[in-house]
Amino acid sequence: MRDAGFSLVELMVVSALIAATGAMAVPSLLAAIDDDRAAGAARYIAARLQRARVEALGRSTRVALRFSPAADGYGYAVYVDGNGDGVRSLDISQGIDPQIGAMERLPDQFTGVHFGLLPGLPPVDPGGSAPGTDPIKLGSSNMVSFSATGTSSSGSIFIRGGESAQYMVRVFGDTARIRVLKFDVSTRRWTPP
Repeated sequence: MRDAGFSLVELMVVSALIAATGAMAVPSLLAAIDDDRAAGAARYIAARLQRARVEALGRSTRVALRFSPAADGYGYAVYVDGNGDGVRSLDISQGIDPQIGAMERLPDQFTGVHFGLLPGLPPVDPGGSAPGTDPIKLGSSNMVSFSATGTSSSGSIFIRGGESAQYMVRVFGDTARIRVLKFDVSTRRWTPP
């Protein structure tokens, strides 16, 4: 008659199966976490843009969300027109257009997420050009400006996770509509998340 319990060999086989199953699940779990963080950052930037628009409407003047390049990425902050000629970089540097709120950075709020582009991204629109290498595509400046009537400048902001998660926040000028798109690596297409 055998004693109740497991042999050392049985315990080792079960332990090996658990370890193998766990090892297979880790990459997909890490990819899901990366995608969740990047999606959260894209939604956050879309909300920051919307708040800047509401600020412009409430103050009855131009308000802009400005992206400033730094050695380790980009910081962003909200500025308000101080002299009636719109939010301008020169006016910001001279203190005429004041900053409202603190300067922020994506990696400080979303670990492993930054403004960036995956290599070889296809155009967002059919017949358009590929995004290139600059993740902040807002015309000649690095600002999205909102007017007192609710319109805005237009452009795209690209957000990348630590692995293969890629999102874009797009602002449409006349309507100031803000849209978030996700790049699907498997189909190589931009789609709503």
